[in-house]
Amino acid sequence: MEKIYDIAIIGAGPAGISSAIESKIAGIQNIILFEKASEHSMTIRKFYKDGKRVDKDYKGQVVDLKGNIDFTDGDKEGSLEFFDKLLQQYDIAPQYNTDIEKVIQKDSIFEIHSTNNEIFQAKFVIIAIGKMGQPNKPDYKIPPTLLKKVAYNINDIQAGEKVLVVGGGNSAVEYATYLAEITDTTLNYRRKEFARINEINAKNLQESMQKNLKTKLGVNIEKLEDNNSKPQAFFDDGSNETFDKVVYAIGGAVPLDFLKKCGLQLDESGLPITNNLESSVKNIYVVGDILSKNGASIAIGINQGYDAINQIKSKL
Repeated sequence: MEKIYDIAIIGAGPAGISSAIESKIAGIQNIILFEKASEHSMTIRKFYKDGKRVDKDYKGQVVDLKGNIDFTDGDKEGSLEFFDKLLQQYDIAPQYNTDIEKVIQKDSIFEIHSTNNEIFQAKFVIIAIGKMGQPNKPDYKIPPTLLKKVAYNINDIQAGEKVLVVGGGNSAVEYATYLAEITDTTLNYRRKEFARINEINAKNLQESMQKNLKTKLGVNIEKLEDNNSKPQAFFDDGSNETFDKVVYAIGGAVPLDFLKKCGLQLDESGLPITNNLESSVKNIYVVGDILSKNGASIAIGINQGYDAINQIKSKL
C-alpha cells in the first residue's frame, strides 16, 4: 500500500502491452501491468489455432499505426514472439496470476483490489481486458454432466472424436476447417450464409465443405442433453445428433460485474461509455476490444493504448 503507481494497467493483451510500452517511451516509468493468467496475450494463445494468420487490418479495417509499435501481418506464433520481445526490450514484467476484482476511487487515488486480497494504488487506471476471457455461452442450459464435453476453443480436441462446432464467425470457421482435416466435424450456424468471415476463411470453408466438413446451416440448437455421457444436440428443424464434443465459438462477453464494481457507466449494449477513451469515472481509461460490439483489431487496440497514454501524460 505504500507505493503509488502513476498508471495501473489491467490486462496484458496487445492493448495493455501497448499502454505499458508507450508509458515507458513517454517517460512514465512508475507503472504496473496486471494479467490474471500466467502469460500475456491469452486471447491469442487460447482462441487462435496454431499457425493461424493474424492480420493487422482485421476484417478489412485499415489501421494506420500511430505510436511506437510496428505491428504487421503474421501468424499466431510470430505475434506472440513479437510481444515477447517488446516486453523484454522495454523491461516490462507483467504481474502474472493477478486477477483484479475491482477498482475503488479514494480521493485522487485508485485502490486496485485483487482476488488474492492484495491492494495496489495508482493515480490512473487503464482497463485493457478482452472479452474472450469470458466467452459467450449458449442461451440454453448445458447439463452439468457435460461440462467436460463442452469447450470454447479446440486445444483439447483429439483426432477420432466426433465434434460439433457452433458459430458463424472467423474463429468458428477456422476451428471447423482445421478439425475437419483430422476428425469427424460438423459446423452449425443459425444462418445459411457466413457474412462475417474474411475472404481467406470463406475460400477455406468452401473447399472444406466440398471435401470433408459437414454442416447444419440455417438451424438453431434448442437444447443439449446427456446421452450416455455424450452431448446430444436437438435442432429446431426436428433433427438431433450425438457428438463426443461440442465447441462453441460464438464470441466473447463484456465482463459486466467487473465494470460495475469499478463504477463505470455502461450503454444499452453493456459496453463502457467513454469520451476519448476516458470512462465515466475520471482518470479510468478503457482500451481494446472491450469497447467494440464485434471485437476490435489488434492494431486498433495498440493505437488506443498510445492515445490513452498521451492523454494521461498531459495530466501528470
